[in-house]
Amino acid sequence: MSNRRNFIKSTVTGIAGIAMLPALHTFAEEGNHYAPDKKLKLRFALISDLHYGQDGTDFAQNASNAVKWLTDEHTKNHLDLIIFNGDLVHNRPDLLPELKTKYLDKFPVRYCTIPGNHDYADAAIWKGAFGYDDNFVVELGDIAFVLANTADVKGNYIAPDSTFLKTSLDKFADKKIVFVILHIAPVQWLKSEASTFIDSPATVSLLHTYPNVKAVFHGHDHNLDGVRYTDKLPHFFDSHIGGNWGTDYKGYRIVEVDENNQITTYQVNASKNPVLNQNKI
Repeated sequence: MSNRRNFIKSTVTGIAGIAMLPALHTFAEEGNHYAPDKKLKLRFALISDLHYGQDGTDFAQNASNAVKWLTDEHTKNHLDLIIFNGDLVHNRPDLLPELKTKYLDKFPVRYCTIPGNHDYADAAIWKGAFGYDDNFVVELGDIAFVLANTADVKGNYIAPDSTFLKTSLDKFADKKIVFVILHIAPVQWLKSEASTFIDSPATVSLLHTYPNVKAVFHGHDHNLDGVRYTDKLPHFFDSHIGGNWGTDYKGYRIVEVDENNQITTYQVNASKNPVLNQNKI
């Protein structure tokens, strides 16, 4: 854990501008969230790493904040979906039902969840808490999401189930856009990341096989809030919504798809601590 806490953020985390995305600041300006001129077909939020139940943290307040921040986001600019990308609880899968009923069910729109390494969950545990397996898909018109577990019940990192991943991507081969949600990234970009991510060339190769896979979204490393690449495929991170380490702020990521299938994503500094890009003239 200490190695992850001290991990230096990659130099590519500043701007999320790629071929399919307009060049855009990673962070939304305070009080002025980015909204394109064109009508959106889909707008969703990604959060991760609440670590509900972690000793020494105000995890109840963090959970309340998550509900408040995303409710405010929805009120200001409609959300269609919220995705909670892992580490909902901290080594306490017995707290998942409590977290769901006391907090997550208060989200203003549909939400879905996927386990992280601190959830200690498999398909049975996840289905007991949320009513669906730890590997599943979501379809919203011509856009699909493939969500896969990347950890076992002891918190060990594992590659996503290759059969599930391939079957799902084959099923959605005719979709305009597919987003893949994996708590732990399947590639170690730097030598120091052996204890941070998993090394699964087969997973990366499979993702690259499908041109409609437009982005992969990860949680897990609370220090990362930008984008990295495998070839031309972007992998986005979303900081953390709780826990006791990582970026100085707590936040979430927004993704917007317009009617022409142009995709825009940016990170939101929800806690506004620290205030970013502030200037006095």
